[in-house]
Amino acid sequence: MADSFQIRVRALLACAALAACATAQGAADKSPLPAGNARLPIDLQAASSDFDYKNNKLLFRRVTIKQGGMQVSAAEASASGLDFENSQWQLRGDVVIVVPDGRLEAATADVSFKDNQIARAVVKGSPASFQQQLKDRNQLAKGRGATIEYDVAASTVRLTGDGWLSDGQNEIRGNTLVYDIVKQRVTAN
Repeated sequence: MADSFQIRVRALLACAALAACATAQGAADKSPLPAGNARLPIDLQAASSDFDYKNNKLLFRRVTIKQGGMQVSAAEASASGLDFENSQWQLRGDVVIVVPDGRLEAATADVSFKDNQIARAVVKGSPASFQQQLKDRNQLAKGRGATIEYDVAASTVRLTGDGWLSDGQNEIRGNTLVYDIVKQRVTAN
């Protein structure tokens, strides 16, 4: 048996794809993700995997999940199934979530898939970090907090627990900061 192997999962269920297309088209207008993202294949690559069929649990090591311009990678990931239609994934160790023009990094993350695409990610670290290339400026918006919630549909990141956000010139601190990725605006609470 090979030292490592690669698993590629394609979201090919015709019924699910057709149902997701209508949902994705409506969400595409609000989200910075490419239009029709739910129709794009989901590729899962892992150095190794362990399937517990009795308890319907999956464990992957050195895993990367890609779909269009989004990518999630971690040292370890566990899930209750390979159904990206509606599933929860727990990632541990060197978690990186790449989104168009940005990324989140953390020690751990809980990622929700809905309608064959990432719907939400909650990343935690000491601290967890976020960055986005600002439009019309050669600057990065950078932020950090104990917890960062990324809501794909709302196009926001919520930094909590000693939140900090900077655009390279200005800094904002607060217990809770909400950054709108599309509008490139921050609200402090």
